Amino acid sequence: MVLIKVCPYLESCFEILGRRWNGLIIHYLSNCPEFTAHFSHIKRDLNEITPRSLSLKLTELAEYDLVVKKVTEGTPVTITYHLTEKGQLLANALQPVQEWAQKHINLDGSKNN
Repeated sequence: MVLIKVCPYLESCFEILGRRWNGLIIHYLSNCPEFTAHFSHIKRDLNEITPRSLSLKLTELAEYDLVVKKVTEGTPVTITYHLTEKGQLLANALQPVQEWAQKHINLDGSKNN
């Protein structure tokens, strides 16, 4: 019997991306000008996520050094989120997965051949 080991780096990557919303937030920010978006814009465009969940996910992504939170003082206070270089590289790595999905996943619910 051949024992095949799972790559611990890939396993760690899927630990991050396998959590609900993380991949979509990274993808969303990667398509924003300068990889930056206001909290309210992310919430608006990922309309099924609750504000609390979005806040928790952005904090989690910041702990992985994938996203940076910037608070600009003023009236009102402005909060933006920016993909770090590490986050941008992960977003780039997801591009082939998106291309695969566009070719092989039917969003209408029909079976793929």
